[in-house]
Amino acid sequence: MIQFDPSTTISSDFGIFGIPATEADSKIILLPVPWEVTTSYGSGASHGPVMVRKASEQIDLFDLETGKSYEDGYFMRPYPQDWKNKNDIFKTKAQKVITLKTELSEDIKTINQLTQEVNIACDDMTQWVRTQSESILNQNKILGLVGGDHSTPFGAIQAVSKKWNGDFGVLHIDAHADLRNSYQGFKQSHASIMHNVMTHELKPKKLVQVGIRDFCEEEYDFIQSRPDIKTFFDLELKKKLLNGTTWAQLCQEIVAELPQNVYISFDIDGLDPVFCPHTGTPVPGGLSVDQVFYLFEAIVKSGRKIISFDLNEVSTGGLNPDEADDWDGNVGARVLYKLCGWSIISNRTN
Repeated sequence: MIQFDPSTTISSDFGIFGIPATEADSKIILLPVPWEVTTSYGSGASHGPVMVRKASEQIDLFDLETGKSYEDGYFMRPYPQDWKNKNDIFKTKAQKVITLKTELSEDIKTINQLTQEVNIACDDMTQWVRTQSESILNQNKILGLVGGDHSTPFGAIQAVSKKWNGDFGVLHIDAHADLRNSYQGFKQSHASIMHNVMTHELKPKKLVQVGIRDFCEEEYDFIQSRPDIKTFFDLELKKKLLNGTTWAQLCQEIVAELPQNVYISFDIDGLDPVFCPHTGTPVPGGLSVDQVFYLFEAIVKSGRKIISFDLNEVSTGGLNPDEADDWDGNVGARVLYKLCGWSIISNRTN
């Protein structure tokens, strides 16, 4: 257990929350993945890991709900600059594909060639994430991935499924269903992550979605066709709240759909955009930070275990991190801290 005076902590280039920890003596290992190649609207999610790490040093470590969970150790692996460089190269190619399609270009050869190159690059990223994730899980650590866009945790979820033999459920908090077979020709688009997860051989036993309010008919039909998917649409949640159902009661309904072991996949745009105005694809509506934190607590108090998690789509809105508004990074860091704390608590007691 790590013991130190939080008032005297110092920054670390690769640290998190200002905690002077090593990977060996930390229970939670965070994997930064600066990737947003297939983003289709706003940009800047590849800077998410930098924003969150920078803002994390402003958080007071003692938490009213999770106490001194940080003493079990939180460590963020070094920032993979090589993957950020690859992101910048292949994002340019993906954007050219999107532009050519928007302009109804007849240059099909170029579109197909660039699309193939982007898909291969995304496959490579997913394999790297899976390898990194397996190296963390094989140490009996708790994995936390920090993206990047929401395509980044595909390899991590594969690694978790392999480790747990599929005996877990994914709690997916998001504005979007992310169940498209592909989007704009890209097989590993941020809009396809949960379709990829639920059609892969290494899949969870259940997908439970919360806050969903932007989806196409294809995705709705896919949800209806799968008994292993339960979606709590944002509109339906809000109607129940307006008719007198409490959030505590709704959390009980959500938690009841989850298996014993839970992987949390958190897209920051699942929150009301007031909390994340610069995220790539903001949608009106959504959850408050307090509602999300209450849901985390309800999961753990139900006796379930948070086995790993990811946080994605914290964004600079297209600006460089040094020029961006700190608000999104601040909110992202606080969500990450709660995910870490409740993960520790759930693994101590369950």
